[in-house]
Amino acid sequence: MDVLNEPQTKAVSNDSALATIISVFFFWGFVAASNGVLIPVLKNHFSLTQFQSQLVDTAFYIAYGVGSLIYFLMSLSMGDPLNKIGYKNGLVIGLIISAIGALLFIPAVNLNHYEFFLVGLFVIAFGFSLLQIVANPFVINLGDPSKGSFRLNLAGSINSLGTSIGPVIFAYALYGTTAGNDAVKLGIDAVKVPFIILSGLLFFMAVFLKFSKLPSITSTDSHTSDMGALKYPQLTLGMLAIFIYVGVEVTIGSNLSALIGDIKQIEKSKIANFAAPFVSLYWGSLMIGRWTGAISAFKLSRTAKLVLQVVIPFVAFAVVLFFNHIRATEVSELYIYLAWIIVFMIANFMAQEKPARTLILFGIAAAIMMVVGLNTSGDVAIFSFMSGGLFCSVMWPCIFNLAIAGLGKYTNQGSSLLIMMIFGGAMIPLVQGAMADAMGTHQSYWVAVVCFLFLAWYGFFAKNTLAKQGINYDADSSAAH
Repeated sequence: MDVLNEPQTKAVSNDSALATIISVFFFWGFVAASNGVLIPVLKNHFSLTQFQSQLVDTAFYIAYGVGSLIYFLMSLSMGDPLNKIGYKNGLVIGLIISAIGALLFIPAVNLNHYEFFLVGLFVIAFGFSLLQIVANPFVINLGDPSKGSFRLNLAGSINSLGTSIGPVIFAYALYGTTAGNDAVKLGIDAVKVPFIILSGLLFFMAVFLKFSKLPSITSTDSHTSDMGALKYPQLTLGMLAIFIYVGVEVTIGSNLSALIGDIKQIEKSKIANFAAPFVSLYWGSLMIGRWTGAISAFKLSRTAKLVLQVVIPFVAFAVVLFFNHIRATEVSELYIYLAWIIVFMIANFMAQEKPARTLILFGIAAAIMMVVGLNTSGDVAIFSFMSGGLFCSVMWPCIFNLAIAGLGKYTNQGSSLLIMMIFGGAMIPLVQGAMADAMGTHQSYWVAVVCFLFLAWYGFFAKNTLAKQGINYDADSSAAH
C-alpha cells in the first residue's frame, strides 16, 4: 500500500492536500461531460452518422487505456514511475499534457478536419489518465484507509460538480445567453475560445500544484515483475466491470442529445443547445448520488447522517437547476425528475452503504429504469434513461474496492489494471452508436440494459468470491485490505 511520509504534519496537511487533489477531479469531469455538447456540434458541422459522432468518446476514453497501459508496462520493467518522480510531479505533468491537448483545438478549427479534433481530445484525456493514476491512490491514503472509499466518493462528488456544470458552461460559451430553440446556427470557429480558456486553466492549475505543499507519498510494496494480480477472480472480472461501468455511464450521456432530438423533433443545428440542460442534469445525477455517498466521509451522528441523506439529493438537484437557470434556461420541465430522485433515495437506504449490496441494487434498479425508458415515450423515456446517472453515481468505488480486496502486495498492480479499463468509455458508445444508426437511438438503449444487468451480477459474484477467501466485504462499508 501507499503511505504518507510526513506523519508529523499529517493531520494539518492532509485536509488541505485533500482539497487540492479533489480540485483536479473537477477538471476531468468538466471536460468529459462537455463532450455531450460537443458531439452534436461536430456531428452537424461534419455531417456525421451517429456511429461516427461517437468517435469523440472513443478518442477521449481510449487515451485512458493507452496511458494506463504505457504506465503499467513501465512499472513492470522499471518499477513504479511515480515513485521515482513523485506524485505531485505526476499531477503537474498530467495537467500540462492536457493543457497542450486543449490548445490543439486551434489548428483543428483552422484546418477544419474532424480527425484533428479527435487528436486534441486524445491528448487531453492522455494527460487525464496520468491524473487518474495519481489522484485515486492519493485520495485513498490521505487519512484512515478504512475511510478511503468515502473520500473517493467525496472526490467523485466534486468531479460530478464539474460534469454537471460543464455542459451548461460549454454551451453558454458556444451560444452566449441564447437558450433553447432560439439559438442561431453555430459556426465551428466558436469551439476555439472555450478550449483556449480550458488550456489556460489547466496550465494555471499545474503551476498552482507545483508550488503547493502536498504530503509525500511513496510505495512500500516491493517491486514485482509478475502478473500475480490476475490470479484473483474478483480483479479479472472487476476489470470487465469497470470497462462496462465507464462505458454505460458515458454512452447514456453521449447518445442523449440524439435521443432528445428524435423525441422532441429538434432541428439538427439546434440540438446541442436544446439538449444541454438535459445533458447537464444527466451528469448532475451522478453529482446527486456522489454528494449523497460522500456524507459517510464525515464524522456525523446517525441522526445527522439520515437527515443529510434526505436533504443532500434535493440540494444537489437545486444546484443543477441553478446553473441551468442562470443560462436563461427554462428549468420547470426538469422538476418531474424529482420522482426518479426519490426512487434513488429509497434504493440508497436499502443498500446501507455496503459495496456489493449497493452494486446489486443499483444495477437492477438502473436496468429496470432503462426498460421503462425503452417502453415509453416523451419525457418519461428521457428521464428514465437519464436516471441511469443516479444509479451509476457510486458504482465506481464499489467496483474498485471489491476488485482490489484481498490482493495484498498486488494491490497497486490491480489498481493500474482497473484504471486501464476506463477505455470502456471508448468502445461501448461505438456499439450503441452503430445500433442507433441501425434501429434508432431510442431502441439502442438496450445496450445499457445489458450493461447494468452485468454490473448487478458482478456484485453477487464478488461478494461470494470474497466470502470464499474469508473476506466479509459487506460486513460494513469500509474497504477490506
